[in-house]
Amino acid sequence: MGTAKSSNGSSKPKSKTAALAAAFPDASPPEYNIAVVDRTLDILEALARIGPASLAALAEAAGCTRTAGFRLLRTLQSRGFAIQDEARGLWRLGARWNVLGRAATEQGALAATAMPILAQLGKTTGENVYLVVREGMETETVAIYQTDPAIRMYSEVGKRGPLHAGSNRLLLAFAPEPVQTQLLARRLNRYTPATRTDPTWIAADLQRIRTRGYLITSDEVVAGAVGIAAPVRDASGAVVAGLYIASPSMRMRPPRPRAVLPQVIDAANRLSEALGAPMQPQHSGMIHSETTPKGWQMAPGAMINLARPHSIFR
Repeated sequence: MGTAKSSNGSSKPKSKTAALAAAFPDASPPEYNIAVVDRTLDILEALARIGPASLAALAEAAGCTRTAGFRLLRTLQSRGFAIQDEARGLWRLGARWNVLGRAATEQGALAATAMPILAQLGKTTGENVYLVVREGMETETVAIYQTDPAIRMYSEVGKRGPLHAGSNRLLLAFAPEPVQTQLLARRLNRYTPATRTDPTWIAADLQRIRTRGYLITSDEVVAGAVGIAAPVRDASGAVVAGLYIASPSMRMRPPRPRAVLPQVIDAANRLSEALGAPMQPQHSGMIHSETTPKGWQMAPGAMINLARPHSIFR
């Protein structure tokens, strides 16, 4: 008793974990969380969301005492991951995070985190799913889940796209004001007869997108293609990517777009949650937008993600 036979017939002692698993086969797997690490990460996420901030504000946001928060911040400061403004007493993230951020980008952290969620959405809807980020005045596709190889691909990983047209306009809506102003001052390319190039119309649409928290477009970049997009946020609450499905219009005749829209929004919210984003409050209601083709309005009860109002072009 207390020993196990190996494949060659010899006996060896059981580990404590194996013994417990044998005694309680239906027990939940052990948790390996370390409380102080959890608390440190809470402080770091609070810094990302509200920093520069006082010790009191960070401790409250992280759900810890000021004493614990102070000790954690001092430890992070000694390693260059936090900085305190001695004159004002405010704390902010340190420069050493730049190295980790670059490394995470180079290692494809965003795409790797997104792929299980893209795959689930693709299998549920039967459509190809894309994840795009803004790179300057363009977008770049960083991940694709191809549900059906027979469905024509409208993009590929690494491909750049226009920021003002199609599903990509969702990222323009959440870009900094200088980016929006600079882009809309340019001569915008037209890709199909449906491409929107009027800067006044686009500026108004950016506000509509922020209010709705999603975007449905048709034929703007590729004729015969419908896109349904929702924003992805990081731990600071900033929009860092756009998640969308693209489908031939013959597969997206009403009322199907309004049926799959909540699934796209849910996938974007789950990816945001995986990135540490604070979840936005949601509400339901009938939504009709000038940019949504006739018959594609949201049905009552569908969940819409609210976005913070923006000041540009108001």
